[in-house]
Amino acid sequence: MNEPATPDDPTSKDACAQLATEHFFRHESARLVATLAGQFGAQRLQWVEDVVQEALVRALQTWPYRGVPDNPAAWLTQTARHLALDQLRREQRWNEREEGVSTEQARWMAVPVEEASWDDAHLRDDILRLMFVCCHPQLSPEAQIALALRTLCGLSPAEIAAAFVTTEAAISKRLVRARARIRELELPFELPEAHELPQRLDAVLATLYLLFNEGYKASSGEHLVRADLCHEAIRLAELLATHPATSQPRCHALLALMLLSAARLPARTDDAGDILRLHEQNRSLWDQSLIQRGIQHLQLSAQGDTLTEYHLEAGIAACHSTATTHEATDWSRILVLYDQLMQLKPSPVVALNRAIAVGRVHGAQRGLDALGTVKGLDTYLSLHAARGAFATELGQHQTAATHYCRALALAVLPSERRFFESRIADSEAAAAGFGT
Repeated sequence: MNEPATPDDPTSKDACAQLATEHFFRHESARLVATLAGQFGAQRLQWVEDVVQEALVRALQTWPYRGVPDNPAAWLTQTARHLALDQLRREQRWNEREEGVSTEQARWMAVPVEEASWDDAHLRDDILRLMFVCCHPQLSPEAQIALALRTLCGLSPAEIAAAFVTTEAAISKRLVRARARIRELELPFELPEAHELPQRLDAVLATLYLLFNEGYKASSGEHLVRADLCHEAIRLAELLATHPATSQPRCHALLALMLLSAARLPARTDDAGDILRLHEQNRSLWDQSLIQRGIQHLQLSAQGDTLTEYHLEAGIAACHSTATTHEATDWSRILVLYDQLMQLKPSPVVALNRAIAVGRVHGAQRGLDALGTVKGLDTYLSLHAARGAFATELGQHQTAATHYCRALALAVLPSERRFFESRIADSEAAAAGFGT
């Protein structure tokens, strides 16, 4: 058996260097796309992405031989700008006599690269504008997430396809359709008007919520957790929460939810990638700095007078993340929050989670009874898993095995299948030994 690489191993250093390089190029891609889109508009998004891709390719071709420049971000900026200017000069339709060249764009083209302004404030504005374009409600949720991952996070179509277990061609087509829809709608590269902002902000928050959830508990693929997707969602949510135009309590609430949940990521699986239940997790692995940041944003979210589902879910996450032991978890408070969530935004999944909290507060039988009232989740894995867990607590091991078998039939991830196979084996062994 091969030994795992240690921090002193060359293989480990190479892997770390590769990850650092990928991280740098992803974020530089997003930065450059946002900046160029700010100059040329959302309608030319595909062209902007092509220019940025060419700049990144030139860096990969040049830097290994000539060395990494002292300021690699500035080098990429200048290269992308030169490429954009060269292409614009070659395109006849960008002649000032034809429609398309605005006064601002013409002025930008005339400014020498060395004098161009690329300050952080403008960059934050451009990324925020691009976020609202990618998350426009006229685009499907699937298109919004794919476009956000491509343009805001710098993931390639192949990486997006791997995250959602589909083909690169399918993702590319989805992106093409999304960009075509943006051109068709003639979406401006601007922040929404004040009267539109609440509804448009809801769409952005919903997309980031879905993006984070896909990282926290992958719907497909080989791994339960995609930490990279979680951290990209956090990065974008942090921009929303701290930008003057969008710094609203609900943005702080969503960011708090993400930070408090992400803090537990290192302990959610063991070294083999197998699932660890909450009471099995090593809480010393939880990221206390993320928990502290999450609590700070949760406090900031309380400054408004509107309660959202993000506030309540962040409160639930705080109850879990601040409990020093599983036994110290304030399940009574969690149940109250789920009761409020059922009043504010009822759904079968919320009802399921509330039923689990009922079982923790009032006992396994009450939990099973509450699960019996949940409708519409017969094909939802977590419902059968919860029934199996409560049945186990009641000593109904054969019944538990039946519920776990149903969950196994719905499992997609390898780690889920291993988890339920283990639960089935334990339940059947207990049933054979004690009789139920």
